[in-house]
Amino acid sequence: MSVQQCELVEFPKIEDQRGNLTFIESGRHIPFEIRRVYYIYDVPGWANRGAHGHAALRQILIAINGSFTVHLDDARDQRVEHLCAPNVGLYLPPMIWRDITDFSEGAVCMVLASDFYDEKDYFRNYAKFRKAVESEKDQW
Repeated sequence: MSVQQCELVEFPKIEDQRGNLTFIESGRHIPFEIRRVYYIYDVPGWANRGAHGHAALRQILIAINGSFTVHLDDARDQRVEHLCAPNVGLYLPPMIWRDITDFSEGAVCMVLASDFYDEKDYFRNYAKFRKAVESEKDQW
């Protein structure tokens, strides 16, 4: 996988004088069935979240409130995206290391995930992540 495959996805936004509404449908707006939803909040501005990668899990990160920065790394290239709109998500394919930083006050990061929680799917050590990427590259 490549950081170039991480893409911003704009979700429908219905606007009227009473406020805005955004909806997200599995298989229609995102390329997977949603099997888990979680959110990260009350993060101090100095703190980092993420600092891991996934072997198979696909995710979409959304700044439901406030903003934050996502640092992406595929062990070859890096990329940075700033999320600040509740109708825009960032799609993350497998084998992408991510660090989430610069949380604004009151920021909420909602994550839509393609599977249930499985600790075996995580890379929590960057050196092991790089080694797995190299092993995968050797199989091509």
